[in-house]
Amino acid sequence: MTIEPPAPGEPRRPTGPRDPGDAWVIAPTGERYWGRFGAAGLLAADAERGILLQHRVGWSHHGGTWALPGGARHEGEGAGEAALREAHEEASVPADAVRQRFWSVLDLDVWTYTTVIADVVEPFDPQIGDAESVALEWVPVDAVADRPLHPAFASAWEQLRPLLAARPAVVIDAANVVGSVPDGWWRDRAGAAGRLIDRTRQWRDRGVDAAELDLPASLWFPDVSVVLEGQAKAALAGQDGESSGIRVVPAPGEGDDEIVTETQRRIGAGEQVVVVTSDRGLADRVSAVGARVVGAGWLLSQLDERS
Repeated sequence: MTIEPPAPGEPRRPTGPRDPGDAWVIAPTGERYWGRFGAAGLLAADAERGILLQHRVGWSHHGGTWALPGGARHEGEGAGEAALREAHEEASVPADAVRQRFWSVLDLDVWTYTTVIADVVEPFDPQIGDAESVALEWVPVDAVADRPLHPAFASAWEQLRPLLAARPAVVIDAANVVGSVPDGWWRDRAGAAGRLIDRTRQWRDRGVDAAELDLPASLWFPDVSVVLEGQAKAALAGQDGESSGIRVVPAPGEGDDEIVTETQRRIGAGEQVVVVTSDRGLADRVSAVGARVVGAGWLLSQLDERS
């Protein structure tokens, strides 16, 4: 558990066991930042209730303000892990109740702070878990800026709020992607499709560079649809249909028709869709309904980089 040190002039509160990450980083110009290995916080967004905010205890730095649950990263700990751990410790946020959508990273060279924006997928009631909080509240998006915000969060919120409307999705023409590599896929179409799904899940779970999706921020975790046709549909036997942002879609008929249908469904839900295919005819069809198209090589190059 991270306990941030008190504000200057305030008495120090008991901290208990400390992690090596619980230390100040001092910039060459004298500014101090909490978290030897950087810090991270969780912005949990609930479609019905708004943003989960923490009212900071008075003795903390900028006490009395509202901010996000968060704190110093542990040694060797990823930003996503740290944000979820801190949110659990401070607000009892269940890790499986939220799904990461994107990260926004403040990089000051000597120190980083990562805001992990996550959608609530299972409603939960936050509970104060340590001495750093006076209260925890779900605050409607339009009312967040009306609170006395921690200065750093107030600055970040101006950049983050517009991005809450962005919901990228990737629809993959599995037959086209698998067929673009002459590795013997024709001898086991289902096996090749299964390997593509597994690699795609790993790619998605590690985060996709924002520039690849033509979006701001740092990393995104888009929802992904992998459309299977013909013999490749046997790969469904090893899948649960949809998990961790990956939806495996069997085409009842022509794969191209199902890809267009899936693209239209996602666009209709307000998502910004990227379709992965090198089929020119299909590319024209999905472009006509509002999707951006990238070739099979776009995905394969990123899967190779993450292997």
